[in-house]
Amino acid sequence: MAEYIYNEVQTVQPGGSALLNDRIACNHRPQYVIHRQGSGILTLRGIVNNPCAQFARYKVMYDGNIAIPEGGTPGEIQLALAIGGEVVQSSIATATPTAAEAYWNVSGFAIIDVPTGCCYTVAVENASVSADPATTPAPALLLRNLNVEVTRMA
Repeated sequence: MAEYIYNEVQTVQPGGSALLNDRIACNHRPQYVIHRQGSGILTLRGIVNNPCAQFARYKVMYDGNIAIPEGGTPGEIQLALAIGGEVVQSSIATATPTAAEAYWNVSGFAIIDVPTGCCYTVAVENASVSADPATTPAPALLLRNLNVEVTRMA
């Protein structure tokens, strides 16, 4: 298991990833999860113990507190896991604050199968979308007390 945190408040732009710091790094060999301190990207490696295995399976969970920044328009905001920049739809967590800086706690997870010999990059991203993208951009969000846990299952 590897755990990553970021307790300070950070502003995450639409499509942007949240920053992470190591809490419990995955330093044993072989190194299944790779992370550069202060980056928002985790690399899951398709290392398997059984030569007949087709993939390595990971459970990636996140939780944190999200809000609309001061001066932002109250409305729906979303946080999610993304693999290679693509949002994992089943991991989207939604909150609808009615005022700026009114934090909501959200969480989500995904089971990720990494093919043997491959690597996937995973990040926690602002998955917010605009109701009318032609006239209004998707909102930025404030994120604090982010916790991400990666467990190798198989």
